[in-house]
Amino acid sequence: MYYKQYGNTDMKVSAIGFGAMRYDAEDVKAGRFGKCAEIPLYALEKGINYWDTAPFYCEDKSEEITGIALAQVKRSDVFVSSKTNLGVLKDVPTRDEFRKRLETSLQRLQTDYIDFYHLWCLLNLESWQKQMELLYGFYEEAQAEGLIRNIVFSSHMQGNEIEKVVESHKFKGMLIGYNALNYRFRQSGIESAHANGMGVVVMNPLGGGMIPSNPDVFSYLTEGTDLTVPQAALRFVASHQEVTVTLAGCTTKAHIDDAVKAVEGLKERPAKEIVTAYGEKGASFNDLCTGCGYCKGCPVDIPIPKFMDAYNQLIFTGKEKKCTDQLKNTWGLKAEGAKECIACGHCETECTQHLPIIERLERIAKMQADVAEA
Repeated sequence: MYYKQYGNTDMKVSAIGFGAMRYDAEDVKAGRFGKCAEIPLYALEKGINYWDTAPFYCEDKSEEITGIALAQVKRSDVFVSSKTNLGVLKDVPTRDEFRKRLETSLQRLQTDYIDFYHLWCLLNLESWQKQMELLYGFYEEAQAEGLIRNIVFSSHMQGNEIEKVVESHKFKGMLIGYNALNYRFRQSGIESAHANGMGVVVMNPLGGGMIPSNPDVFSYLTEGTDLTVPQAALRFVASHQEVTVTLAGCTTKAHIDDAVKAVEGLKERPAKEIVTAYGEKGASFNDLCTGCGYCKGCPVDIPIPKFMDAYNQLIFTGKEKKCTDQLKNTWGLKAEGAKECIACGHCETECTQHLPIIERLERIAKMQADVAEA
């Protein structure tokens, strides 16, 4: 296994992390938690020492299953992360509510402390500011008591917004969605975090399954290797000098083996070099928004890059629900927001790919109408 330093801490973590959000669904439903726990234990045998879990994963059983595995190993051999936020608690949480949630996670994980505790799912700067105001003090108290080793955050924000959070100097690291689909969108964010001594953990390295389900489109990632497209996509992310851990959601031991192979003989490079090497190939998806962000600045404040990111799902799958789900689940937006477009053409003038943004916004807006009629 290839290991990296987690930011400015003294922690050496595996380049591949175990994402505990994909335990076998049938085993979870049947209560075969011990069988599920064999997967993180096997991951540790293969050198994967970073395990990421959270409330609600796997029918709210992920922390419990992960705890069964954690209880069978030397605690200091594994770095565990979990999460909480206002969605888990309440809009105006109390200290006792926060503590109860944290203690529930500790009990389920069968541990006295959590190595990385995330301020979870920051969708935008407003969300970050609200959660900082209401929750961050509770995190600091728990850290002072030794219940949390490192305060970190999880985000779906784009690069320039991430930079602002990084500049607060309140976090040791971050968890961010980053892959061969959206790397232009978030490159500046991971560069800023790395430059400020933060660890960077990546979720969704396979683009929510979009990359492996479109192997021909992403075959360029495998050039010069003996890797499959999914393995090459993991390696693409892990090879970033700025990325500390690349999470792989694994259901079977074979999934672990595949992920481990992805980082064999890994060579790290700065993000700028990777963008130079892959940029032209990535831009060859003629109709796909590459997330450069030049279309920002809409006079009626439509977050166009986010709508275009969601539209990518329609391009790949041909399914409108994939587009609306991406808007809702990743960006916290409604398709009807596209109706605000005044067709001024500013975004299309700035678009480096000359995409028909106005037409796409009209299509997205109609998706919402179709859903309502259904």
